[in-house]
Amino acid sequence: MWPVSSLLDPHRPSIINHQLHHLFIPASRSLPFPSSSKLHPMEKPLKPKRNKYAILCAALASMNSIILGYDVAVISGAALFIKDDLKIDDTKLEILAGIINIYSLVGSLAAGRTSDWIGRRYTIVLASAIFFTGALIMGLAPNYALLMVGRFIAGIGVGYGLMIAPVYTAEVSPTSARGFLTSFPEVFINFGILLGYISNFAYANLPEHLAWRMMFLTGAIPPIFLGIGVLAMPESPRWLVMQGRLGEAGRVLGKTSDTPEEAKLRLAEIKEAAGIPQSCTDEVVEVPKSKSSGEGVWKELLISPTPSVRRILIAGIGLQFFQQASGIDSVVLYGPRVFEKAGFQTQSRTKLLAATVSIGFTKTIFILVATFLLDRVGRRPLLLTSAGGMVVSLTMLATGLFVIDHHTEKLPWAVGLCVSMVLCFVAFFSIGLGPIAWVYSSEIFPLRLRAQGTSMGTATNRIMSGVITMTFISLYKAITIAGSFYLYAGVASAGWLFFYNFLPETKGRSLEEVEELFGGKRLERKGEAELVRGDVVEEPVKKSVQPV
Repeated sequence: MWPVSSLLDPHRPSIINHQLHHLFIPASRSLPFPSSSKLHPMEKPLKPKRNKYAILCAALASMNSIILGYDVAVISGAALFIKDDLKIDDTKLEILAGIINIYSLVGSLAAGRTSDWIGRRYTIVLASAIFFTGALIMGLAPNYALLMVGRFIAGIGVGYGLMIAPVYTAEVSPTSARGFLTSFPEVFINFGILLGYISNFAYANLPEHLAWRMMFLTGAIPPIFLGIGVLAMPESPRWLVMQGRLGEAGRVLGKTSDTPEEAKLRLAEIKEAAGIPQSCTDEVVEVPKSKSSGEGVWKELLISPTPSVRRILIAGIGLQFFQQASGIDSVVLYGPRVFEKAGFQTQSRTKLLAATVSIGFTKTIFILVATFLLDRVGRRPLLLTSAGGMVVSLTMLATGLFVIDHHTEKLPWAVGLCVSMVLCFVAFFSIGLGPIAWVYSSEIFPLRLRAQGTSMGTATNRIMSGVITMTFISLYKAITIAGSFYLYAGVASAGWLFFYNFLPETKGRSLEEVEELFGGKRLERKGEAELVRGDVVEEPVKKSVQPV
């Protein structure tokens, strides 16, 4: 006589299994197993389906990032025509190219308070309107001075968009897909970069005075569609709770959560973070002014932060610093120059701009790969792999450029090495550090500090991008182009060490739980140093056998 355990063996005939399953495990009940027990693989649990409504909301919000990607890439080609048409030197050219990142500080710092005041959704509309105005002014500018005015206005729009898109997406996303959805801003940045390179190639054969103006005017098209599309999006449920609009927040969470139970849990966690008693179930409730208006946030962030907030701030700002300090915008913005210095000789601007399109395609392909790995592999493994690959790619690129500089004859193998390392560098960046900087920054700050904390990270990102892009030409003239990329490799190495020691894994945790990773409130079983290093303690998960 077979024992019951062997009769339930999945390798036995399926009909016997089916009958015995209902005999010993009634349909109305499931057998709880202790967390330490291994579930017998009678059947695989079904993965929750992607929430299409949440995906649509994230995609619409993240389209704001197209404008930054487009501007970064389009100036790389437009600069070739602007230099000759407006008769400006390399110093003015690198200032024109990089100054938009400094101008964007105004937008990114103002966006935190603005989004707390008028809401996340209307802040996205405001960002689109500002950039649209800037793009028109740049495209119609008759001289360098007015072109700089257009860059200033467009920069404010870029700053608003960069800060608000990941915040809104993180707040509207279900936990199971937050990494996937919060990487959308970086996906659209890369898509914008690709469009910018294609625009350069498409208008390259026009007369000089018309080519660069058409490149800028084309950038005014995406904000129009975005401003219209955002009106169909719901407001962030976390912002609604901060305004006391619990009923509306509950309805939004019901649409953007995987299950009704998750929606109730998310609402309870947000209410707790906002200081609203769980007993409050009215449609609209009163919220303390300091909670709803963001008063005291800067004091809590900068003047008297708790140990956990201090670690979160260091992690968020450090991650954004190293994302840009490793030199990605030097490659994206000055791709044509890098290829020329690498020995990619061509007399045609069109052919040179066509070659840089490969950078856009590489970034776009690998960022798409990253979106599907973030919630499966986790943030830390992708981040460390990405940073390590960047160090190797930058070192080999610098070595290839060094060899080319010290040989008068053309070395095809060195040219091939440099071109392939440029593509490897942008690939490693796009599969990890590129998207994770925005994903991570938007999910580690507590609700009360999220808008302003993320705006500080965005400001750091833009400052470093501006410094890198406005000094690249002067830098490589001072220490050679090979020396520049050796320097970037050193910065990327320091970044890898920072990521390893300061960034814990956040995959699978709600936004309200992430703060515990930095403060150790409920993870007493591990020491504080282990928490900072990233050793996450998994809480036991109860499993049960479901009826066939």
